[in-house]
Amino acid sequence: MRPSVTRWKTTTAASLRTTALSLLAVVAAVGVGAGPALAADGNVAWTVRTASNGYGEARSSYSYNVNPGGAVEDAMVVANRGPAALTLSVYAADGFTTDAGQLDLLTRDKKSIAIGAWVKPNAGSVIIQPGKTAQVPFTVNVPENATPGDYVGGILTTLTQADQAEGINVDRRLGIRIKLRVGGELKPNLAIENLHVTYAGPTNPFSKGDATITYKVHNVGNAALSGKQAVTVSGPFGLLRVRAEDVAAPPELLPGESWDVTVPVHGVAPAISLAATATVTPLLTDASGSTTSLKPVQVTAHGWALPWMLVLVLVVLIAVLVGAYLYRRRNRAQGKAREDARVRDAVEQALRGPEPQTS
Repeated sequence: MRPSVTRWKTTTAASLRTTALSLLAVVAAVGVGAGPALAADGNVAWTVRTASNGYGEARSSYSYNVNPGGAVEDAMVVANRGPAALTLSVYAADGFTTDAGQLDLLTRDKKSIAIGAWVKPNAGSVIIQPGKTAQVPFTVNVPENATPGDYVGGILTTLTQADQAEGINVDRRLGIRIKLRVGGELKPNLAIENLHVTYAGPTNPFSKGDATITYKVHNVGNAALSGKQAVTVSGPFGLLRVRAEDVAAPPELLPGESWDVTVPVHGVAPAISLAATATVTPLLTDASGSTTSLKPVQVTAHGWALPWMLVLVLVVLIAVLVGAYLYRRRNRAQGKAREDARVRDAVEQALRGPEPQTS
């Protein structure tokens, strides 16, 4: 099995005043084979792989279970495939999940607080002759106060070369992932946060429209977790239920990380009130690669699905009915006022009696 190698490229540009400006362009390909990382001129190439020892042979990456205060010693093998001697820097860094759902490692100018701080190579650099390999030993020292749970990072080799044509320095990195589980109580847990549902209906009030469900999957536990997702939308009392198709699984999230999810659901009837339910089943992977499904997490949110054309027709109809009622009421009031005036005039005429006759 080939090692899980991550390739990165970092470029650094200098101004006329020789002030360094770091331009970080990440090129990550987690889980690819240990192919060579080529420099700009194509004459420099090297590979990295895990060392064969008591932890195993041909490992795809480094994986350890260590109690707080414990230590592990291991090694990385670096091979020079180019025609000239190579001087490579070696360092460790914390890992994180990118917006594209891939594992990346912090650059050397960023401070690591976990694996990047706990993994110490025996040397900060290594010199390798053409066609030769060199073993780079390293030690993982877990602090006594380390919080139990999963940590992911990596150990990297880097080569910086000047690009005269562009006036920049190109920093190429090639590394291997390290997954560490610190002993203690494991509390795997995913949460669904900020669940919302919106509805967009057609002009035809009797046609179906589309609902959009958005939420955030948040790893609130201390174990790295992936998950399976399902989303449904229904009307009042669970009627007219529609299930979203092919909801993509979130990437494996490290403790504390979150992932934004947007799910379109088609063919939703304008049922006035909608209930959107998101279900996430956490998946926990152990050191052997076996995956266990944990208790599903489910959250429901409500939103409106109004057939606006029908609502507009009803509003107009109600306005017409109210106008007709008010018109009839005003006519009745005016007719009653006229009748009251006629009666009042008749009474006054009767009280005055007949007018005297003049001879």
